[in-house]
This record gives sequence, C-alpha cells and structure tokens, in this order.
Amino acid sequence: MKLSISQAAGLFGLSARALRYYDEIGLLKPSETAGSGYRYYDETAVQALQQIAFYRELGFSLKDIADIMSSPDFDRQAALRQHLELLKLKKRQLETLIELVDQTLKGEINMEQDKVTAADIEAAKKKYAAEAAQKWGKTDAWAESRRRHSTYDTEKEIRIELEAQEIMRAFASNIGKDPACDEVRALVERWKEHISKYHYDCSNEILSCLGSMYVSDERFARALDGYAKGNAQFISDAIASYIKSSEVEE
Repeated sequence: MKLSISQAAGLFGLSARALRYYDEIGLLKPSETAGSGYRYYDETAVQALQQIAFYRELGFSLKDIADIMSSPDFDRQAALRQHLELLKLKKRQLETLIELVDQTLKGEINMEQDKVTAADIEAAKKKYAAEAAQKWGKTDAWAESRRRHSTYDTEKEIRIELEAQEIMRAFASNIGKDPACDEVRALVERWKEHISKYHYDCSNEILSCLGSMYVSDERFARALDGYAKGNAQFISDAIASYIKSSEVEE
C-alpha cells in the first residue's frame, strides 16, 4: 500500500510542501514519482518519516536528522522503540487528562501520584535527545543549534534553508572574482550573520573552522559544488580572506 503525498503529510501533521522540501534536500525521497509528478510513499518511507518526526520532536534540525539517519551506525529499530515509548507516555498523559476532566464533571477528583504528566514526557524527550547528542555531537555550537531549532516549525526551517541557498548561489555567481573584494566580503558577513541568527553564535574562530571544513569534508564540498564547480573552495578562500582582513583591522 502506498500513500499519496497529502496522505503521508497528514499522517504526521505536516504540509505537502514540507514533504516536497524533504525530497529536495535529500532527507526523504518518495518511493515512487508518477509520470504526472505525483509522489507516493510506501511502508519504508513512512517508517523513515516516523523517525524524522521523532527527532524533530526532540529538537533536532533537519540537517542534524539527515546526518543521524545517514550515519552507518544509525539504529533504526532503536529509534522506533524510543519513539514508541514516547508516544505511549503521551497516550497515558492524555488518558490522565481525560480522566481528570471526567472526574471534574462528576465532582469526584482523585489526585493520584502515579499519573503521567507533561514533566514526565519532557524528561523522556531530554533523555533521548541527550543520548543522541552524546553519540552524534558534543560541541556547544551543536547543542545551541539544536536548542534553537527545537523552537522552529517546518515552515520556518524551509525559510531558513531557502535563505541559505540564496547566499550559496550568490557565492557561486561570484566565482572568478577576487575572494577579498568588497562584494564577496559582504557575502561572508551575510553568511556569518545567517548562522548567528538561526543556528549558533558564529565567531570568527568558528567561521574559520567552517571554511576549512567546506573543502575537507566531502559532504560539504559536494553540496556546495552543487551550486557551481569550485564553489566550496571559493567560499573557503573568501572566509580565509575575511578572517585575515578582520585580524588586520583589530
């Protein structure tokens, strides 16, 4: 059995636009795309969507989720078991609230101490998030990025990514120019501000590390060169020039 894009999205409270975006960034590909362009999702795709929903609820960004799920040692069954445990907790909390309302209507409130509360659910989420953080990321910047992204809905995630893509395209359109020129320097500043605004405070030290990683990490290099051949190296050079001129100004 396959679900249409609207059925799959509705199952998890998402929009069809969100699933199309997941497809664009390679996070979740449809199982089948008909000649008409309609996307369909089979059982395997729905299971992947369950895992995405679980990590989103724990506060991970879409990029972090992509990194986790593409990791060679990603344990899909363990993630599903944790998701199931969390859903059961939420079910028990909902049953507690239903029982409380029913008792209130009858004038028979019984405040038992063994009921599942919102605090219990938050504790479970923090536990699972901490386990994932311990396994996939340990830097303060990573933790701050995850904290901020936990407050973003999917639509905002999309807007942030579109802005990032716009900046990357601008870098690509300037390939061939001096990486130290004012126009390219302004792009570096814009990228630094984008990171600081949406992900974590991007100091010059962090920016310099990112610049090096853009060419040393195959995943980053491949993604950036997707805008134009040599874009990863150009951005890295632009950042290095920016850092150097910043040090001179100081």
